[in-house]
Amino acid sequence: MELLGNIQSTMMTRHQKAEVMIAGEQLRLRLHDSKLIKDHRHHLRTYPNCFVAQELIDWLIAHKEVPDRETAVQLMQYLMDHDIIHHVCDKWPVFKDAKYLYRFRKDDGTFPFNIEVKIFMRGQRLYEHLITSKDSILQLRQEKGVAYERSFPGYMLIDWLLQNGEIESRRQGLDLCKALLEYYIIQHVSLKHHFFDSGLLYQFCINFRRRRHLSELLHETENEEVECITQHNQDRADSPFTLRKTSPSESNSDFLSGIKMIKSTTNIFPCIDMES
Repeated sequence: MELLGNIQSTMMTRHQKAEVMIAGEQLRLRLHDSKLIKDHRHHLRTYPNCFVAQELIDWLIAHKEVPDRETAVQLMQYLMDHDIIHHVCDKWPVFKDAKYLYRFRKDDGTFPFNIEVKIFMRGQRLYEHLITSKDSILQLRQEKGVAYERSFPGYMLIDWLLQNGEIESRRQGLDLCKALLEYYIIQHVSLKHHFFDSGLLYQFCINFRRRRHLSELLHETENEEVECITQHNQDRADSPFTLRKTSPSESNSDFLSGIKMIKSTTNIFPCIDMES
């Protein structure tokens, strides 16, 4: 029981980290589109790709992401605690509703790319490639009489990785796929097997393209189950992981968002806060 509890705790922790990274990246892209992230000049210095805390809070409230300024501060502090944003020179360890400059770590090259993040980003990139390819291997398939949307046999994923130059050998592909499963990027459809180069069916655990509502981050608790294995979330309209009996009329549908790339700045500048 203790081992099972540890496994579930690890799953929830990694799931929560994944949700924070996805929500943070979606917010970053929206703020770039809204021109809220831009270069700021202050005291004869230019601070690239940053935002003013007060202006961001105004934007969050105007776009109904939060009900009030206090909640906005809590939300941005949550992102700060998870290394998504930081004060432009790390002068303030807290997020303040003031004319201070903050920046997304992905915009200045300070995001901590540890092994977990690298595997997550590799999984996200592979998912984007797979979901948008013309003849995607993510299809409605059956295992033991149950149909699983956007599933794929293990051997077929390794075939695809080889054909697309992602790996150099099946052994390397097996190691990659095992890592993706161990970090809860993919899973066996009924959670009964590790990854094998076989006909067993697997799915991506994470709906990378689902639009995250920022308020979701503040409502995550230690007792929440991981999205990809709960019946509640499997049945949600925006989840691609619903288990059901096969229906001939069923067809796959794509998620509704795109991926954009914003060039990061690598220069770190001396820090001065904006003041009125």
